Amino acid sequence: MSSKKALNLSRYYSINFNKTKRQKKSIKFIIIHYTGMKKESKAIQKLCDYRSKVSSHYFIKNNGKTLNLVPDLYEAWHAGNSRWKKFKSLNQHSIGIEINNPGHDHGYKKFSSKQILSLIKLLRHLIKKYKIEKKDILGHSDIAPSRKKDPGEKFPWKELSKKKLCIWHNLNENKIKTYRKTRLSSHNENIFFKNLHKIGFRKIKNINLDQNNKYMVKAFQRRFRQALVNGKIDLECLLISKNLIKS
Repeated sequence: MSSKKALNLSRYYSINFNKTKRQKKSIKFIIIHYTGMKKESKAIQKLCDYRSKVSSHYFIKNNGKTLNLVPDLYEAWHAGNSRWKKFKSLNQHSIGIEINNPGHDHGYKKFSSKQILSLIKLLRHLIKKYKIEKKDILGHSDIAPSRKKDPGEKFPWKELSKKKLCIWHNLNENKIKTYRKTRLSSHNENIFFKNLHKIGFRKIKNINLDQNNKYMVKAFQRRFRQALVNGKIDLECLLISKNLIKS
């Protein structure tokens, strides 16, 4: 069976991409998004409309059908102003996957089982093809925490980690959730932000919780502590961050 059939893949081209071909080895990340729009058809239309100046390499519909909008070796416009580890503006180093979902502004809901099954197949294909490490499978909010919330706290990161398609902690969640009311000292808050930087988030120069720092805490929680996204650093968050940098 061809990879196209195995992935339930259809060509549906967007013109929104840089026309200079990039090298295969430059692709180091996969960024997962949700569309954040009420209608699926409108989301596809936007990703293909030259006036929108946005696109992605792949689009996963509600029924699990996957559209290939931009060829992998061309830079799609999905990440925007972004940063992860030493990389800035991740468009040039990543493949973007949009999953249809109305998002936080239009009735955020769980992703369908058909969507996740298609995503799993696509991730396995891309990871093998471009030798991408599971720690470099990211959400849009990871790389742009002050601007983005997607794919959000309802995205099944833990499920994907069991299939070795991303990272997750290995702590007992029933046990560590009892630490949510335990606030941290300034010293331990500093350790928490240093851990986030080791994971890949941008470096914090001032640990005082200004709005940008709160956005980063929420991004961390949407990814690794999905049951409670409040922007507050507690002992549970610290323990998870320590576990992640050890794994």
